[in-house]
Amino acid sequence: MKLARREFLHLAASVAGMPAVSRVASAQTYPAKPVRIIVGFAAGGVADVLARLIGQWLSERLGQTFIVESRPGAASNIGAEAVARAPADGYTLLMATNVNVINATVYEKLTFNFGRDLEPIANVASFPQVIVAHPAFPASTVREFVDYAKANPGRLSMATSGTGSVPHVAGELFKFMAGVDMINVPYRGDAPALGDLIANQVHVCFCTLASSIEHIRAGKLRALAVTSAKRVEVLPGIPTVSEFIPDYEVSGWSGLVAPKDTPAAIVNKLNMEVNAGLADAKLKARLNELGLGRRLDRPPSLGI
Repeated sequence: MKLARREFLHLAASVAGMPAVSRVASAQTYPAKPVRIIVGFAAGGVADVLARLIGQWLSERLGQTFIVESRPGAASNIGAEAVARAPADGYTLLMATNVNVINATVYEKLTFNFGRDLEPIANVASFPQVIVAHPAFPASTVREFVDYAKANPGRLSMATSGTGSVPHVAGELFKFMAGVDMINVPYRGDAPALGDLIANQVHVCFCTLASSIEHIRAGKLRALAVTSAKRVEVLPGIPTVSEFIPDYEVSGWSGLVAPKDTPAAIVNKLNMEVNAGLADAKLKARLNELGLGRRLDRPPSLGI
């Protein structure tokens, strides 16, 4: 049967419009099933903590479960690649950190482009690192630590959450500016690194404040200094590294991202709900307790 030209054009126009209509409809009903938030590090680190807090908030607000899934390995590249390759439907998200941006310059042959293949949803937090040691370590200040390291060149082990991670960068910058030699011992996240430090298997650890603060409060670890430009409210008695090494400063950030081409309506919906959570008094207080109450003045760009 032959279609009249007018009927054919009408049918073609209807078919062409179907994807757009479908995307709008899916955005209106989003989320219609559980959503995964991928974390590129082992459970217990700052990205994991933030993903669980934000995921719980989104679950309560949107009526669907937001599942946090750890995909550690390759300095978080495994988790980031999984999200970059996921369908752009809002059901697979990534709790990204500035490690993902660092990786773009460290790894030459990644199978994805972080700036091109992922889209920012919301800036969640910015945070300092902290230098912690076992209580038995023979130094209680940065000055004593530097003196001890200089007296024992190449003998101190420096635990970090992975090669190329922000704690690793913070440690390498410290080594350079302090003129000391320490061995980097990379782990698959803050939690396993801190576990070995508590067991006195390594000497010091450069890690996020959020992952170590409860251990510091419990006396299991000794905080030597924070890496921010100013002292932090949750540990007011702990000095900054810059009080001993002028101009030293390292901070990290974390934010929620989605696969590129995720419908704008879904991105906007998630952005609105995440920002509502960050303004909520109860969630805000919890973030402050963990040293995660600070936010960047403007959202980080994923462009490389």
